[in-house]
Amino acid sequence: MTKCDVAIIGAGPYGLSATAHLRTVKGLDVHTFGEPMFFWEDKMPIGMLLRSGWAASHIADPNQSLTLDAFRSASGIHFSSPVPLDRFVEYGHWYQRQAAPDLDRRKIARVESDEKGFRLILHKGDTILARRLVVAAGISSFAWRPPEFAGLPSSLASHSSEHRDFQRFAGKQVLVIGSGQSALESAALLHESGAEVEIVARTRQIRWLGGLISRTIHSGLGPAISSLLYAPTDVGPAGISQVVARPDLVRRLPRSIQDWLRKKSIRPAGARWLVERLKSVPMNLGRSIVSAVPVGGRIKVQFDNGSLRTIDHVLLGTGYKVDVSKYEFLDPKLAQSISRFQGFPRLSEGFETSVPRLHFLGAPAIWSFGPLMQFVVGTHYASRALLRYIAAKATGQRVQLREPLVAELG
Repeated sequence: MTKCDVAIIGAGPYGLSATAHLRTVKGLDVHTFGEPMFFWEDKMPIGMLLRSGWAASHIADPNQSLTLDAFRSASGIHFSSPVPLDRFVEYGHWYQRQAAPDLDRRKIARVESDEKGFRLILHKGDTILARRLVVAAGISSFAWRPPEFAGLPSSLASHSSEHRDFQRFAGKQVLVIGSGQSALESAALLHESGAEVEIVARTRQIRWLGGLISRTIHSGLGPAISSLLYAPTDVGPAGISQVVARPDLVRRLPRSIQDWLRKKSIRPAGARWLVERLKSVPMNLGRSIVSAVPVGGRIKVQFDNGSLRTIDHVLLGTGYKVDVSKYEFLDPKLAQSISRFQGFPRLSEGFETSVPRLHFLGAPAIWSFGPLMQFVVGTHYASRALLRYIAAKATGQRVQLREPLVAELG
């Protein structure tokens, strides 16, 4: 049986960043599992652009040397913001080769609690015993389908995460459900692939990031005022952006304020550069679908106003709902022993759960550490906080790190 001090499950931005940071602790044996950038490469559509700006799209590393700028220089490939998905995936693979060249790509079949830590059982039967476990497995397991579409085949109704290429929808009638970035950008890509697209959303007005107030602050009042109201993390509206950029502050606020900050910071919205691309796409706003049934190879939907429509496909840009018990590799007994709120694990210092030495990074940490954890930029705080905590436990020494979160992200 192989043993290690820390096992990390996941090789996306959070897992890779955690690996890079923890490997700075002398004598700490860190073993990382996963396919690098799997979600970004397999669950996002070709042609997508990152919503976050350049400064907020670097994956954190302890020396601040594995940045997008460094990758651009090393690869000789020129690109800028908004960052194309394919370039970000290439950046992630480059980062992995620098920070975790020994990445273990074997799939974890099950994780069980053990008196000495955690037992990771691989698909081929090998077992690894880890004293501490960090789960950075992303959001793929949390894709949410509204109940109206339960039981329908993916040929008629599918989640946006099920598609890499929208070319097969050319000439088809497609309803896109949702008003967030995923739904809106999917609609633009479908339209550009030759599909006849319509957006349906319950909201009565699409929210576009970088509205009039934001643009006035950024361009009219100068960088000094802008930097006071907006943190480089690029998450949240004016003023709120500076608060949510500081997860240590957020987690100490009253629960009602934390919930309000989260709602204000990650509500459905689209990047402003989508406006032009969607000008020819009809939007049926203030409407929702109450039923959907197959009809002769197509799908008939009924809207809340009683109207009916028969189309070829419904694309669900309905986002994700975190519930860590849906991670298939977690033994049900272990999953149930984690204190949770509506699927989110309750996390303490160092992103540790109620189960000692079990940590969650990324979207599952939103409820405890705020909306920054939904974005790549959250790796800057999360990896450093995890490093401080685990290093102190392993060596008894406090790790001193500069805080790049607000002043040094770029």
